[in-house]
Amino acid sequence: MSDQQLTPIEVQDIMKMLPHRYPFQLIDRVVSYQLEPEKTLTAIKNVTINEPFFQGHFPGSPVMPGVLIIEALAQASGVLAYLAKSADKLDSGLYYLVKIDKARFSKTVTPGDQVILEVNQKRLLRNMGLYECRALVDGKVVARAEILCAGKAGT
Repeated sequence: MSDQQLTPIEVQDIMKMLPHRYPFQLIDRVVSYQLEPEKTLTAIKNVTINEPFFQGHFPGSPVMPGVLIIEALAQASGVLAYLAKSADKLDSGLYYLVKIDKARFSKTVTPGDQVILEVNQKRLLRNMGLYECRALVDGKVVARAEILCAGKAGT
C-alpha cells in the first residue's frame, strides 16, 4: 500500500489532524505526501480577498502577513508529523511551533494567489521535528524557513 494513495487530503480531514479553525486554519488541501524514503508534504493555501487580515494589512494594498505564511508552513509541518506518527501507529497528539530559523521572504502574497506549501522533515529527535519549508506562488519561492515543532502526546 502506497503512502500517497490517500491524497489529496481535503479540508475536512485536515481539520481532524489540526486543532486550528477559521480564521487560523491556513491549509486548504494536501496535494501529496510521502513517508519513505523521505518525509515530505505539499499543501495548498488559497488566498482570497475575504481573509480577515486584509482589512488592516494593508487597506488599498492587501498583502498576506509573513507571519501567517510561516504559520501555514508550520501547519503543513504539523500535518506531516501527524501522518508520519499515524503511519507508525503512535499517538499523534498536538504539535506546537517551537522555533523558526532562517526565515526569508522574497515576494509578497496577495489576494488571488495560490500558495504551495512544501515541507521536508530533516530530522526527528524524541518528540521534536525539524522541517525545511518553502512557500511558492506561480513556481517562485515567496518564503522559506526552518521550523522546529514539538509534539505533546495524548492531547
